[in-house]
Amino acid sequence: MRKSLIPLSLLTSLPLVSCSTILDHLPGVYTVAVQQGNIIEQSMVDQLRPNMNKRQVLYIMGSPMLNDVFHTNRWEYLYSDKPSGEDRVQKQLTLVFENDQIVAIQGDFRPSVVPVAKPSVDVTVEVPKRDLEKTLWEKITGLVGYDDFDTIPRLETKKTAENNLPL
Repeated sequence: MRKSLIPLSLLTSLPLVSCSTILDHLPGVYTVAVQQGNIIEQSMVDQLRPNMNKRQVLYIMGSPMLNDVFHTNRWEYLYSDKPSGEDRVQKQLTLVFENDQIVAIQGDFRPSVVPVAKPSVDVTVEVPKRDLEKTLWEKITGLVGYDDFDTIPRLETKKTAENNLPL
């Protein structure tokens, strides 16, 4: 009985393992392309300059994928993408620091010689002036019809002759 279970389990596990291979190559099946790692673009690398500090690099490139404990002055950026039906694309960039400043760039990208200024995408919007003369309570009571509080009669104390007597 035990000897027959081993070939039977191998025979049933074989189709389960091959499903991913079969399903990856079916025509007309949509698979989502998942990008892994840091997305590295040439425009980002072009902004890097010698003697930039770690904080400036962090702003441009984002946090590194690998931050080695044994090599704290080396940041690794890895990027992997496998579009459906195509070969895997892997890109790698290593930044070497000395005294918290970039001294070397290694990997699949090279920074350009000409300084690149990132174009600004900021848009200025004119905001109209708000009417802040009335409080929220005054606006609410204005909707109900009680916006003029001066017309409400106030209780005044009558001065009597007793109050005006000299001591």
